[in-house]
Amino acid sequence: MGEEGMENDSKNAGSAKGNSVRAGGGPLLSLLGFLIFPFFWSIPEALVTAELATFFPANGGYVLWISSAFGPFWGFQEGFWRWFSGVMDNALYPVLFLDYLKHSFPILDNTIARIPALLGITLSLTYLNYRGLHIVGFSAILLACFSLLPFAVMAVISIPRIRPRRWLVVDYGKVEWRGYFNSLFWNLNYWDNASTLAGEVENPSRTFPRALLGAVVLVVCSYLVPLLVGTGAVETDSGEWSAGYFAQIGMLIGGSWLKWWIQAASALSNMGMFEAEMSSDAYQLGISKYGTPTFSILCSASGVIFLSWMSFQEILEFLNFLYAVGMLLEFAAFIKLRIKRPDLHRPYKIPLETFGATILCLPPVSLLILVMCLASPKTYLVSGAVIILGFALYPALIHAKNQKWIDFSTDVTLRSSDDDLEGHPMVSEEHQADTDEASHRLLSDLPSSTTSHASHISPMEAGKLE
Repeated sequence: MGEEGMENDSKNAGSAKGNSVRAGGGPLLSLLGFLIFPFFWSIPEALVTAELATFFPANGGYVLWISSAFGPFWGFQEGFWRWFSGVMDNALYPVLFLDYLKHSFPILDNTIARIPALLGITLSLTYLNYRGLHIVGFSAILLACFSLLPFAVMAVISIPRIRPRRWLVVDYGKVEWRGYFNSLFWNLNYWDNASTLAGEVENPSRTFPRALLGAVVLVVCSYLVPLLVGTGAVETDSGEWSAGYFAQIGMLIGGSWLKWWIQAASALSNMGMFEAEMSSDAYQLGISKYGTPTFSILCSASGVIFLSWMSFQEILEFLNFLYAVGMLLEFAAFIKLRIKRPDLHRPYKIPLETFGATILCLPPVSLLILVMCLASPKTYLVSGAVIILGFALYPALIHAKNQKWIDFSTDVTLRSSDDDLEGHPMVSEEHQADTDEASHRLLSDLPSSTTSHASHISPMEAGKLE
């Protein structure tokens, strides 16, 4: 759970928060967004994640949810879309890392220095993921503390300079609604990513609800406090807010020492987000000797290097669209599992009946549809190509498996005769200890005509690409 908290907490130092001020035409809409959006989006997503992640306490997360509700085809599509969205998201962080450093080291703005720096950062962080989650989790916690501390210091020393009237500034003529909603959506999402590591969490039925609730509160505070300070203590123009601007705010409030501290924290926070995103995306294809998915990590790293040459806004909009498509499927799976199998034991259950749970999902679903409707034609084209690729890839992998070109070995099979939904088993209470050791992969949902259960491969089987 440390990686998930790191991914959201350290975004407080990222450029997307500054982008919300610029896109919102001033501080007011940005502050209102980070104050209101969590109730319409973050909290419902975190609650649904807590219920389903404890229902399926195993690596694989949302792939298992969708497979159990709609079958392995849609489980595969969900995993593919979300993995691709995650790769796009990860491509942002090496770029942002260099963008922060170039303010102090202008040479990083030159292609001859930027390319090797980009490759070096990506490969180094990828190796940390390869070596195991214990390294990623420990480094994530340290980076989170280091990233948040300078903003706390800045908040304290800026109190005498804060003028509340500055928070009310908004120029509706400068508001860019597409950028505004995409920025807020990106900063406040990805709560379900923690579910893909559920098998690595001790006592997930107790840990997930508490960790997600605490993370939501911490994340909202880590956004609002720096924004209240940055916009209330200094008179600024919304057009000035961009990557690295908080370092300039720190300079005006505390001097050069605070500027350098914020700049270093902002740069390193992107390293933490890279690690957290890759680790949550990677547990879908295969496992290395360190207990990490080597094949998926290599695929993610390759995608990151390729996508890093695109602009920040383009990547942000692409990944938000694919993420929204996947989340619509997740909310649908949540409601279907509530309706079809209300009798199954859920270690954590949202304290609402099925009708109330459905109403809970309406605001986030509306936001997902809004984000998709605001997308540019280029985003529709790219996202449509990815979706079509996923549809074509599924039967292609089935054929490759049947021809024995690709082999998927089964490490663990968890079944319960009482907990079976349309051929897709659930995790019963008696199996929760075993599922903490299970490995669940995106490709494990592929059916095979050569197996005894040809029409439905259990989503609770672990597929390891050999």
